[in-house]
Amino acid sequence: MGKGTRTSVTRAKVGRHSTIKEVLVECAKTLGLVLFYYCFSISITFYNKAVLKGFHYPLSMTMNHFATNFVAAGVVRKIMEVYTGEKRVTLSWKQYIKRVGLTGIASSLDIGLSNWSFLYITVSLYTMSKSTCIIFILGFAILLKLEKPRCSLVVVILLIASGLFMFTYKSTHFNLEGFILVMTASVLGGLRWTLTQILTQKQEIGLHNPVDVIYHLTPVMMVGLFPLMVYNEGLSISIEKQLFRYHSVHILMMTVGKVMLGAMLAFMLGLSEFLLLHHTSSLTLSVSGIFKAPIFSIFYLSGGTKASEETMESANSLEMLIVNGDANPGSDEEEEVIYAHR
Repeated sequence: MGKGTRTSVTRAKVGRHSTIKEVLVECAKTLGLVLFYYCFSISITFYNKAVLKGFHYPLSMTMNHFATNFVAAGVVRKIMEVYTGEKRVTLSWKQYIKRVGLTGIASSLDIGLSNWSFLYITVSLYTMSKSTCIIFILGFAILLKLEKPRCSLVVVILLIASGLFMFTYKSTHFNLEGFILVMTASVLGGLRWTLTQILTQKQEIGLHNPVDVIYHLTPVMMVGLFPLMVYNEGLSISIEKQLFRYHSVHILMMTVGKVMLGAMLAFMLGLSEFLLLHHTSSLTLSVSGIFKAPIFSIFYLSGGTKASEETMESANSLEMLIVNGDANPGSDEEEEVIYAHR
């Protein structure tokens, strides 16, 4: 074997080892981001459910989350400017209204109605119902010409829809009002993530950093949710003894503290969603969101929940298999339009 041949073989081996190392590093990074996303997504779902048992103002709580997220994003942006010496992107009013307006409204109603539904339905039913968001993501993607209709998409929609039907049909704590709220949120979530895809893919806009996205979206989200909050909770929260008509400073501080902790969890959840999307792909985020459903159920049932509160019937288990078994649509084109959801 000549010297040139040995050199070529050595280079090939080094190249293979380098490729394997890069793949392992990428897998480790992806796994870390998925776990980071799961940590805050699962935490905020159970935390909000627990808080709303004693504080029955989900829209007001969500409004506080939006305001806190805006302030937190603004502070982080300033820190980044000082650290890097570069100004962060700030959209003009024309761009802001045209590009961010509808996305922010859809986002606010998605999150607000999701939190509202916790007053009526269990965490398990909420999670599985919200998993149908992928149906509406695909639907809006086709409507906005981000995706072409194909037989594979029809199969995806039918499988997930049939799985949802089996779950809700056997749910022991099915509540129509809560189900309508969460399904409306799911539809809006589909619109939200489709518009977010368009927003973040526009190179001229420059909203690629998750902090910048949160900073620009939250003001519109507050405007979108405010009328609904005032109509449903304005009068009752103004006479709430835990807040404005408090008799104990301790109770007031505990209430504010609980809501603020939820706001910080919401901020971290937003960061984790956009970080996972930015460093991997929308398909990875979508599959992560779908596989989160059975994890929710495991946490929920292992947390001391009485069997009478949430019974996992055989049909429910089949539903999980159907939803998760269809997690891979099998198309590179679909990868660009499927987003996960809260």
